[in-house]
Amino acid sequence: MIDQQMSLRGGAARLPVRPRTGRFLVLAAVFVCAACGLVYELELVALASYLIGDSVTQASVVLSVMVFAMGIGSLLAKRLRCRAAVGFGMIEAALALIGGSSALVLYASFAWLGDSQYALVGFSLAIGVLIGAEIPLLMTLIQRVDRQDAGGAVADLFAADYVGALVGGLAFPFLLLPMLGQLTGALFTGTVNAAAGGALVLWVFRRDLSARSRWLLVLANVSVIAVLATATVLVDDFERAARRAVYGDQVRVAVQTGVQEVVVTGADRDSLGLYLDGRLRVSARDEYRYHEALVHPAMNGPRARVLILGGGDGLAAREVLRYGDVRAVTVVELDPAVTRLARTDPALSELNGHAFRDPRLTVVGADAFPWLRADHGRYDVVISDLPDPGITASTKLYSAEFYGLVAEALAPDGRLVVHAGPLGARPQTFWTVEASVRAGGLATRPYRITGRYAGFAAGPDRGGGEDGEREDWGFLLAAPGQAPQAALAAGGPGPRSLRGRELREGARAAAEARLPGLLPSTLIHPRYWEDA
Repeated sequence: MIDQQMSLRGGAARLPVRPRTGRFLVLAAVFVCAACGLVYELELVALASYLIGDSVTQASVVLSVMVFAMGIGSLLAKRLRCRAAVGFGMIEAALALIGGSSALVLYASFAWLGDSQYALVGFSLAIGVLIGAEIPLLMTLIQRVDRQDAGGAVADLFAADYVGALVGGLAFPFLLLPMLGQLTGALFTGTVNAAAGGALVLWVFRRDLSARSRWLLVLANVSVIAVLATATVLVDDFERAARRAVYGDQVRVAVQTGVQEVVVTGADRDSLGLYLDGRLRVSARDEYRYHEALVHPAMNGPRARVLILGGGDGLAAREVLRYGDVRAVTVVELDPAVTRLARTDPALSELNGHAFRDPRLTVVGADAFPWLRADHGRYDVVISDLPDPGITASTKLYSAEFYGLVAEALAPDGRLVVHAGPLGARPQTFWTVEASVRAGGLATRPYRITGRYAGFAAGPDRGGGEDGEREDWGFLLAAPGQAPQAALAAGGPGPRSLRGRELREGARAAAEARLPGLLPSTLIHPRYWEDA
């Protein structure tokens, strides 16, 4: 415990600045270091959600490990209080290096090792220990520069710390990510962190340092800033190499939108691959089987007005527009960059049959959930071509409440079709979607379709996995009242690969694989990551 009556005038006299100025500089360093620390935390959460998936789990892992580690760091800092200045300087240099390089190392482990979970935990632990050691040392330093009782010093430190955290938390999504991206943003933050910590100690507390300690701190901070600056210069080359490791050598388009990372691979329409946040969404080798199985069974009946939720690639719309009696198609896509790419990219626009040129098609850039809450009339067919329910950002779009909104948007004899994930690989997720659709007031008809031998990892959106495995796509047909039959429309355009017999067999196989007793997923109680 700090003696509140201890005189600090003797210590203050040795400082090169007035006590009030020294106190301000210490609090300014607290502000900057707190902002940098929160950026490190948010960067770990964001990158882990992108690389690993399930943002709820990743945020829980990062924050819980980091808070635990902060407690350990606070205890360890007790041993450094007798040399608070040099201890704080070395801690900030280490924090700047580890925090600034964390995004690069996490992405490298994902690209070349295929797993970043252990690196995530390691960085959370190390950064937490270093952040936890800051406040005890800063408490010693602020009392070193100005006479102040312990309660007042703690209040000032935590006020600066919390305000800094606010600024860092707002700067991450609104400035660093859109302007610099995750990798360069983390490197820049580390550089600022090293500069702030080193400047405070080497200027305000330089008389507390021995010559050896002073040169050690100078060398450490210069080395850290040099490493981070070099990494910043090379970050574009690193990203290209990492993308080649993840996506192969034929990356044609790689863009970070306001919603996700969009990557297009392949030289032409026959080799095209579309990845969203690292997950394969479209492969030209077999996308037609997926989209035919998704669209054509739902088109068996009235189909004048069709609503497609998701499907910004235009491939579901391509199949819908093959029906001459379709009068209007509305595509509700969250990310306008995807629909823009589907219009303008030569290979993708050729693959979707230039669907966006059709005057019957209207594109709406919106989140499907709030969009459905407004009254847009009734639709004969609603096609839900959305990201996998195991991805937490999409969980609300597979909830009972969401399907209740869809039921209100359906005409009395309308149909809904939902891509519910691979039935074989994640049966609990599939049947939870089915329970959620039923909870929304619709009768369901599940069916499954097997794909071709893909020979590549299709990711959680499309099923499949190891070489030689056969992909599996699970779907749900639903309607008010009686469950619709899984059948092709009489007199409709002939699918390229899908046949009525395959649909009937897929419905029978799905019915035999039913998991009874599962509860629906709701906004208040999402359930999908239990099977991820």
